[in-house]
Amino acid sequence: MSNIAILGANGRMGRVLVDAVAQSSDVKLSAAGVKATSSFIGADSGELAGIGKNGVLLCADISTYMEQTEVLIDFTLPAALTENLAFCVAHNKPVVVGTTGINAKQRLALKSASEHIPIVFAANYSVGVNLMLNLVKQAAKAMADTADIEILETHHRFKKDAPSGTAIAIGEAIADEIGRDLSECAVYGREGDTGERDHNTIGFATVRAGDVVGEHTALFADIGEQLEITHKASSRLTFAKGAVKAALWVKDKPCGLYDMQDVLGFRPNN
Repeated sequence: MSNIAILGANGRMGRVLVDAVAQSSDVKLSAAGVKATSSFIGADSGELAGIGKNGVLLCADISTYMEQTEVLIDFTLPAALTENLAFCVAHNKPVVVGTTGINAKQRLALKSASEHIPIVFAANYSVGVNLMLNLVKQAAKAMADTADIEILETHHRFKKDAPSGTAIAIGEAIADEIGRDLSECAVYGREGDTGERDHNTIGFATVRAGDVVGEHTALFADIGEQLEITHKASSRLTFAKGAVKAALWVKDKPCGLYDMQDVLGFRPNN
C-alpha cells in the first residue's frame, strides 16, 4: 500500500483523482492540498469528490503529512507548478505532474527539479492516448512524404489552454518521427486568403464546447485516401487511473524526468 498526496484536490481532476485513489487497492490518500485562498479548506475530500467521507480534509499546508506520504500528484494550474515542484524537492518526494498549458520557463523548472527527485510529466495519462502517440509515429513514417497532416482536438468549454497539451504531444511525436521542428512547422489557425497549403506544415484545429472530456484525431490526408487515428475519452477517470499508475511506478525510480511512455514500457530501451 502506497500513500499518495494530491495537490489541487478540489479541482475537476483533483476530485476524480481522489475517486481513483479510493478505487485502487494499492494506494491510500495521505493528504489533499488546495491553495490558501480556497473556500474548500476543511472540507472532506471524499465528500467533495462525491464518494462519501474519507476523513482526509482539504488543507492549504500539507507539510505535516509528508512523513507518511510517498508520492505526490499535481494537477494544479501552471502558476502553481514552480512552487509545487520546490515543495516536492524540499521534502524529497517524487511527483506526478499533470498540469497542462505550461510555458518554457516552467518546463525548465521541471527539468531542474528532476535533477533532485524523480518526476513523471505527461500531457495525457490515458493508456489509449499514449498508445496513439506510437501509432501516429508509424503513420507519419509511412505517409508523411505525400500526405498532409492535421491534428483536431475538442474539449469542454472550461478548458483554458489551446491547443491541448495532448494535441501538442501528438504533433511533437509526428514531427520528431519525420525530422521536422514543430515550433517551425505548426499552423494553429487559418483565416482569409491563406494560399495553398504548405505540405511541410502540421495543422491544428481546436474546438471548445459543452462538456466534452477530450477527443483527439491525427489526420493523414493524401490524394485518393486518408487515415484518421482518433482517441475519445468519455470519463476523466481514465486520466486519473493513469496518474495513479504513474505514481506507483515512479516512487522507487532514480532522479529524472519521465513520461507515460516510460511508465507503460513503450520506449524501445525499456
